[in-house]
Amino acid sequence: MNPLIIDDLPAAIRQAKRELRAQLPAYRDIFRQVEDDMRRKVERIVRERDAGRSVIPEVAYEDIAQGSVTAEQAALIRERGACVIRGVFDSRRASAWDAQIGQYVEGNHIDRHLAHRAEDNYFGELASNKPQIYGVYWSKPQVEARQSPELTHARVFLNRLWRHESEGRVHFDPEQVPVYADRLRRRPPGSASLGLSAHCDGGSVERWIDANFRRVYRHVFSGNWKDYDPFDAAFRTEVREIASPAVCSMFRTFQGWTALTPQGPGDGTLQLIPIADSMAYILLRALQDDVADDDLCGALPGRALSLKAEWHAPLMDGLSSIPHMLPGDTVFWHSDVIHAVEDAHLGTHWSNVMYIGAVPGCAKNDAYLARQLPAFLDGKSPPDFPKDDFEVAFVGRATPDDLSPLGRAQMGYREPGRDA
Repeated sequence: MNPLIIDDLPAAIRQAKRELRAQLPAYRDIFRQVEDDMRRKVERIVRERDAGRSVIPEVAYEDIAQGSVTAEQAALIRERGACVIRGVFDSRRASAWDAQIGQYVEGNHIDRHLAHRAEDNYFGELASNKPQIYGVYWSKPQVEARQSPELTHARVFLNRLWRHESEGRVHFDPEQVPVYADRLRRRPPGSASLGLSAHCDGGSVERWIDANFRRVYRHVFSGNWKDYDPFDAAFRTEVREIASPAVCSMFRTFQGWTALTPQGPGDGTLQLIPIADSMAYILLRALQDDVADDDLCGALPGRALSLKAEWHAPLMDGLSSIPHMLPGDTVFWHSDVIHAVEDAHLGTHWSNVMYIGAVPGCAKNDAYLARQLPAFLDGKSPPDFPKDDFEVAFVGRATPDDLSPLGRAQMGYREPGRDA
């Protein structure tokens, strides 16, 4: 699918607003209804948080493996748009991966490469700076984790939380879990001002402008916002993004990461606003009369969709740190869920993770796999990321010999005798 190209962004925004307001003449009243709903949800999150309860649902991997996750647990994950899965990997295995990655990046002198890394500007408009995210994709622990039966099983569970068939069509295969090779975070203790302020990934101005993004949010833009289901995959696999380094062009059911070290609140780690349908508020907020006709509350093409206190204040109190994580635990959040990274790491140990999301099988994702596989074979950066290509000459990076049969299928290898 071709990327979205916008030649005159201000004109495109003005046109989109004219169309959306004409489609929803009561956009002011509908927005007030959505805003009241968001305030109630945030107040509930704050009450739970102040009472010492985790506002992010938690599930044991053993329950997923045994098929014993309750309907109530699944419903809460859908409501909050996120979950922590405990014990996906044995903590000793995850800690060993962390040590192996440390040897890999240090033995290959990653610091020398980082000094010359390409600038992606994806987080350029966020208030905070970039965390310590390494453009490393093909270490053996990353490849081993992605193709593991445990993480595969967990991500199939997450995929199946979605309505993968609706509007008379099958949108994706939840049983398939293709690889979306992503980066590492390695954050030393004591680091400060290296977080990310509140934002969403997976599209910025496109959400208002691209025809299929509008269909994703058709119930919001028609005023039937109570019918909007953020877990309905209709049209999600057909949206078009503006091509830019670090803009994900795969369809992810959930973003996620796997903990390699202990970490929790105060350790420079993840924060979420756990409201799965908060995008309804963000979309309608930009249509209100106090926002300039050529502005979408500051959204910029090719960047993360940032939230700003001046526009989105009712949501901000809901921003909550994830609970304490142990090595081998994972956290996942819906691709529309607002998230951030704490500025200061006040802990005494490293805060390290592997970014591994949940990605289902569909034509959009198959097309990306065909572009990603050559990057793996050559040790280059994947297509969605800055062309640093650090690992081309790295000693000890993963090769096809490190792939299991499941790993080969997830990487997009074709049938035997027709391998790419």
